[in-house]
Amino acid sequence: MAYVQVSRNVTIGILALQGAFAEHQTALQGLSCQKKIAVVLVRNAEDLLACDALIIPGGESTTIALLAKLAGLLEPLRTFLQKKPVWGTCAGAILLAQAVENTKKGGQELLGGISVTVARNGWGSQVESFEAPLSIDGLRDPTTPFMGVFIRAPVVLALHRSTENPPIEIIARLPINLVPKSQKLMVHDEGDSGLYNSQSIVALRQGRHMLTTFHPELTKDSRFHEYFVRTCVLPNLL
Repeated sequence: MAYVQVSRNVTIGILALQGAFAEHQTALQGLSCQKKIAVVLVRNAEDLLACDALIIPGGESTTIALLAKLAGLLEPLRTFLQKKPVWGTCAGAILLAQAVENTKKGGQELLGGISVTVARNGWGSQVESFEAPLSIDGLRDPTTPFMGVFIRAPVVLALHRSTENPPIEIIARLPINLVPKSQKLMVHDEGDSGLYNSQSIVALRQGRHMLTTFHPELTKDSRFHEYFVRTCVLPNLL
């Protein structure tokens, strides 16, 4: 697949306060791209300033938010989102949402950036974690399914489309026949049922930002990391 041509190397940060940041680092460092990718583990605002893009890893969303607040990172992260690409996986997807349900007592700090409502632990507890093959046209070698790893994964309850915001592009859905048997797809929006139920959405983009409700970093397949670089990061450098 063709890459956007940029005149310099790329620095991608990974929010490294809690969660699977090391796995994202390994995936990024293994990519074969025309431009060298430098990886920064972001733990403070100074680290963030060096980045062209950011990944917020899976982990525990309330813990990540609390640690970001203690590190003085919440507002710098919100400012970063206004100009540069951010990809959230699982817990990171929760933090990028406009609104969240099923929060812990006391609520949930969010960064925003993507016009969706999500629910924490939407497919159930840790013991109800599962894997599922996903067919995704935009990936390199799209005929090979991508194995989605869902661990206490959030679900997308609603898309909030608006002419004031970039359009939402659905990248991947969980096939209905692969929904855990203990779970049911609930109709949240009028006309939102069956194959088009928002809860079946497991990856989407809005403008320069992307979220996946599963953990691409916990596989040996780096195609989602390549996709983020190719479609979100490099075009933003032009």
